[in-house]
Formats: sequence, structure tokens, C-alpha cells
Amino acid sequence: MTELHDWLSLCLAPGLGNILMARLLAVYGEPAAVLQASVKDLCQVPGIGNKLAHAIDASTLRHAADQELAKAEQENVIILPRDDCRYPEPLRHIYNPPAVLYVQGDVALLSTTCIAMVGSRAATVYGTRIAADMACRLARGGITVVSGVALGIDAAAHAGALQGGTTIGVLGCGMDVIYPRQHQKLYAEIAEKGALITEAPFGAKPEAFRFPARNRIISGLSQGVVVVEAARQSGSLITARLALEQGREVFAVPGRIDSVKSCGAHRLLQEGATLVHSVDDIFQELGMGGAQGVSSGGQHEKRLGTALTPEEEKLYGWLDVYPQNIDELIQNSQMTPEKVAELLLLLELKGFVESLSGNQYQKVSSVEII
Repeated sequence: MTELHDWLSLCLAPGLGNILMARLLAVYGEPAAVLQASVKDLCQVPGIGNKLAHAIDASTLRHAADQELAKAEQENVIILPRDDCRYPEPLRHIYNPPAVLYVQGDVALLSTTCIAMVGSRAATVYGTRIAADMACRLARGGITVVSGVALGIDAAAHAGALQGGTTIGVLGCGMDVIYPRQHQKLYAEIAEKGALITEAPFGAKPEAFRFPARNRIISGLSQGVVVVEAARQSGSLITARLALEQGREVFAVPGRIDSVKSCGAHRLLQEGATLVHSVDDIFQELGMGGAQGVSSGGQHEKRLGTALTPEEEKLYGWLDVYPQNIDELIQNSQMTPEKVAELLLLLELKGFVESLSGNQYQKVSSVEII
């Protein structure tokens, strides 16, 4: 049997988590020796009771490992045990590192410079656009963007990164389980252009306990974690705290003070997180300066003065990435309602402005969100 087979066999023992596995390995040295140990000897290890010792049955576990390896070959998935040279070094040194990683896509990305981006599943339009735009610019600057393939900020970060470069999606389920279901296309694109990873075996459902465990991988892979939007109690704050425990940088993007979606990010800022208003802040904190060819301004801002008339530019200056009612724009710009409506239509046709329900308008980000 190969070392990979031994690692995988032990990982598939029901009820044996990474911490108890680490205790066994501290005593026996390698997975093969654990599998060969008697029930009586296994019970001498703290935390390994009689039931768990009987579950570490070599013949049963090796058969399960055979099936897992066959499935991996079928799904074009590589399984990396912790002692594999391709296993990401930063992750190897966190508390409770995954014993094995399932990888679909470019394994080499695990050893690149990574930044995580996380936030609310029920993100605002502002949050998703900021996440997509910043992820795109980070990726263009040679950073691999890591996130959790969830709805909202995660999806926006992956989509933006794919337009600028590469991304890693960390799953809270088995590689053959698509969650959420509407991300089937995103899964495929990340696997093709980046990498999907998980520590969960094939068929593992997206149960609640898997997501905090997934978050430690997201932060553990990365040099820093960027929180774009987060409520006061959210998984994103768990990721940020894990990042601090792992010695990573924590960044936060400010939002509206009256939005509950920004409470978590603002709390992080109060506690000392680095405020981010452009990707340059992240590059500088990492000691990379400003990445060549990456501008902190949007593509639309670059085009101002050439693509817009003076009146269009004036009204555009009153717009924000947050939705605003047309009455507010009329009041602020001191233009007639007819003129504001005309200019908004022209700005929308030129791709600078997006109209929303309720006569609301906002600036358009330069990144299209999947």
C-alpha cells in the first residue's frame, strides 16, 4: 500500500477527526502503524475510546480508501496528504491542519501568494461590486484570491478574480457535491481556470459543522483576509479571528454606517484591522508596493473627461456605488428633473450608470459579476 492510501484510510475512520489523528500519529509516527495497531493499544491513546478503536479497522478502511481513490481518478481530483511536497506550506503549520486535501484544478496555485476575500451571503449591490472589482485587481497583480464559493461576496470575489487571473475555492462539502446548487457553472469555471479544494471526502454533505472548519483553510492558505461586508454575527468574522490566530493580516472594507451588513467590518476596524479603500492598501501591507499595471481607480473613472460631456460628468459626480433616488440627484445637482432624467439615460447607455427599481440609480463597477 502507498502512503497516500494509508493517510486516506485513516482519514475515513468514522469519528476520527484531525486532532485525534494527530494524537495517534504522535504515538505511532505514521498512518500505516496506526492501522496495524491493536484495539487494546489504540485505547491507550487519550481520547481514543473502545468504539473509535474498533472503527479503525484496517480492512474496512482500506476498502473505503480504494473506492475513494477510484472516485478521485474518475473526477480528475488529486488527493494530497499532509506530507506531500505539494501540500501548501502555510496550511501545514496552522492549528489542526487538514490531514488530506482534495484538489480539482491547478495544484500549483496552492503554493502561490494568496489573499482571502469573505463577506455576507446576503450581500448588497455595493458589496458584491466592490468584492468583484477588488478581486479582479488583486488577481491582475499576481495574487490568487481565495474564498468559500458561497453566495454573495464569495461568488463576487471568485467571479472578479477569474476575470483578472486565478482563484481558489474552498468547499465545505465533498468535491462531487455542488453547494449552493446555482453555482454549478462557477464550480466548473474555478476548476478549469483555478482550483477547488476540500478536506471532506466524496459525498460529504454541506453540514453546518463543516463551514467553520472550511474557514480555517481559507485563512490558513492566505497571507491576509479581506472582509468586505459582514453582519455582527457571521462566519466572515470567524474567518477573520482564525486569521489573527494564524498570524495573518486582517483587512476590512468600510461600508455605510446605517447598514447592518457593515457592522462586522466596522467592528474589525475598531479592533485594529487594516482599512482598505483600494487594492494598493493590501499590496503595501504585504510589502508588494503597488502591483504594476494595477490601478486603484475604476475603468470608468479613467474615461471621464473624454467619454462624458461636462453636464454628464457633473451628474456622474453626484452618483455613488450605493443606490440613490432620482429626487436626491435632482436636489444635489440643482438640475431640472427633465435634464437629470435625460443625463441618466445617456449615462446608462454609455455603461456608467445602472438603473434600479424605485427610480434609483448607481455607478456601475468595471467588473461584471457572474
